[in-house]
Amino acid sequence: MMLNQKRFIYAFLLLGGISTTAMAQKVEFTEYDLPNGLHVVLHQDNSAPVVAVSVMYHVGSKNELTNRTGFAHFFEHLLFEGSENIKRGEFMKIVSSNGGQNNANTTQDRTFYYEVFPSNQLKLGLWLESERMFHPVINEVGVKTQNEVVKEEKRLRIDNQPYGHFAEEIFKRLFTKHPYTWQTIGSMDDLDAAKLDEFKAFFHKYYIPNNAVLSIAGDIDVAKTKEMVNAYFAAIPKGEPINYKKIIEDPITKPMVDTAYDANIQLPAIMAAYRIPGRTSKDATTLEMISSILSGGASSKLYKKMVDEKKNALQVGAINYVLEDYGAYITYALPNGSTPLNTLLTDIDEEVNKLQTNLITEEEYKKIQNQFESNYVTANSKMLGVAENLANGYTFYNKDTGHVNEELDEIRKITREDIRAVAKKYLQPNSRLVLYYLPKPAGKQ
Repeated sequence: MMLNQKRFIYAFLLLGGISTTAMAQKVEFTEYDLPNGLHVVLHQDNSAPVVAVSVMYHVGSKNELTNRTGFAHFFEHLLFEGSENIKRGEFMKIVSSNGGQNNANTTQDRTFYYEVFPSNQLKLGLWLESERMFHPVINEVGVKTQNEVVKEEKRLRIDNQPYGHFAEEIFKRLFTKHPYTWQTIGSMDDLDAAKLDEFKAFFHKYYIPNNAVLSIAGDIDVAKTKEMVNAYFAAIPKGEPINYKKIIEDPITKPMVDTAYDANIQLPAIMAAYRIPGRTSKDATTLEMISSILSGGASSKLYKKMVDEKKNALQVGAINYVLEDYGAYITYALPNGSTPLNTLLTDIDEEVNKLQTNLITEEEYKKIQNQFESNYVTANSKMLGVAENLANGYTFYNKDTGHVNEELDEIRKITREDIRAVAKKYLQPNSRLVLYYLPKPAGKQ
């Protein structure tokens, strides 16, 4: 299992390359609902004897109570404990012994479980996921065991990781009302204080067929797969409807400047963060393009200017941290030598200002379009990626499973003028957080 948190120190680099338009083929799929509300999506691709079985639950850390944070990520682990028909600790052994791989990840908005098997083990994958949904064992032993596992994960991935708390420090300042103010891993004190009945209640509220998408992609026969899906999932009871209401944040109308300390770093960093719209907005995709223009590889504007030419930064980047309700656009830099942090911020702001003032060149525009088309093809080149993208469409794009086939058109419709306008609209100094992320002095609490 893994915590699906974007790490600033491992900021993604978009791939370059020639245009891949001809390679981008439409993703065909069949979808339907079971009477219990489970949405089923099937994609048949018989080119290789592999099948991905996945379940996406529309529950993440934003669905938690303020005094019980970390529940969604905790359940990512807990639901591997076993079921009425799977002995404790046997789930992953069953997968590996049958030639498969499995994992899960959690975000602020959803939890995603999957298995990838040889296609002759499709039935096994369906049984495992139906057991997770229908018959999980949630008891004191499992809760105590996974509590320690989560604590160790937090120590390893966040508490003892250089810059591991950067997202936490940004989000708790950028969001004051919305549950995005806390991170997916949540509070260990909250988990320690929770009673077994609270865990059971969380499961029965959110891990229900009518809050899930079963997405299967690979070497399948659609008619036979429908029969198997019905056999394993139709008997699972429908849960109560979930009425989620987005919490609206007040606009940021003046700059925020603050300092955070990290005992695990020797080099300081400076970060600027902007609150942006959620993932379904056209502007969110445009901001993703802006990230690539600024820091997508060695030829990007920030890297070329600050790392190659001026040599005043060891690392510089821009991250479009996109989520369902809102997002955060984050720029950052680590100094080379004694370069002042404010000098780095000025250099970043200068490049952002150029995007707000001038159109990128036709050559730059063509390059960024090619990069995004290449990324699209890569994301749909494996069955697990197809299964997840189909589930994303239904979960996040108003039940539009076919959104996967609209992404390229959306990208192609973004113009140079759009890039300039979106940069100007959202990346404004008077509506951002500037965070000085510094080494923690000895003795400072």
